[in-house]
Amino acid sequence: MIIVLKPKVSDEGVESVISSLKQYNISFDISKGTDTTIIGLVGDTSALNRESVETNPFVERVMIVTEPFKKSNRKFHPQNTVIDVLGKKIGGTKLTIIAGPCSVESEDQICCIAENVKQSGATFLRGGAFKPRTSPYAFQGLEAEGIKLLIKAREKTGLPIVTEIMSTRLIENFEQDVDVIQIGARNMQNFDLLKEVGKTKKPILLKRGLSSTIEEWLMSAEYIMAGGNPNVILCERGIRTFETQTRNTLDISAIPVIKGLSHLPVIVDPSHATGSSKLVEPLAKAAVAAGADGVIIEVHNNPACALCDGPQSITPAVFDDIMKKIALYAKIEGRQI
Repeated sequence: MIIVLKPKVSDEGVESVISSLKQYNISFDISKGTDTTIIGLVGDTSALNRESVETNPFVERVMIVTEPFKKSNRKFHPQNTVIDVLGKKIGGTKLTIIAGPCSVESEDQICCIAENVKQSGATFLRGGAFKPRTSPYAFQGLEAEGIKLLIKAREKTGLPIVTEIMSTRLIENFEQDVDVIQIGARNMQNFDLLKEVGKTKKPILLKRGLSSTIEEWLMSAEYIMAGGNPNVILCERGIRTFETQTRNTLDISAIPVIKGLSHLPVIVDPSHATGSSKLVEPLAKAAVAAGADGVIIEVHNNPACALCDGPQSITPAVFDDIMKKIALYAKIEGRQI
């Protein structure tokens, strides 16, 4: 249920409405716009009488939310969410550009790539330390050592770091050392992990599951937000379809659909979506044109020798060229890099 208050209601008026409803076992999500305040009610609202609530002198109207996702719902929060990470905004007028290798391999490798992508305009550094792999025999990442190397790259460049968490036992370390915690596609419905990161204050980059619907994706975001963490960034990274020409199928339509349903920022990963370095540029352009808040691109200084996902990685020189091109698309959309 959503309560839309009358224009320019004072803080005392907002508190008055909330106080009148505190007898019910519900929580409140307050969204303040320029003129109008919206109060979202989360929980069992079946005992509430809609007409009775509308008699409150501060209430304009009451609406019923039929979707199962509440806190991530645009009806609850009409304004776009903008998340601040060390002074860098995700979801604002400036595009978020996250770049770096699939896996951290060495100090020289990650620091060199970090310096290169920063020079080209990247605002965040990505790098895998704990790697979920289909094969148990594939390179699993440097783990804790990889986090240390990411920290060194951050110290040298000032770029906030984004890396994937694999287990609830790592929460404390990630909360201390990592700027944006990534939940990978394979863990999108790992509800225990979602609940735990929901208890943190760190921004969470939530990737869409391999075969998940948009509603399932938003419900995973809801788990995090219900835990108390509102800082969720959605990441479209391609879904599994019958098509075999690409690694996955990038769902470009998900961007405007999500924008209509949710206030959360949306990032697109053209690298994992295609599995091909040649397709990164056109899909990065498409993502920006479709209204994405940014892209996450895999960059490696020597893709042919990469320990993970070399075929979809691009060189720093190619990344620099792509950045110049998507800047033109960003301008058309009223964005900047």
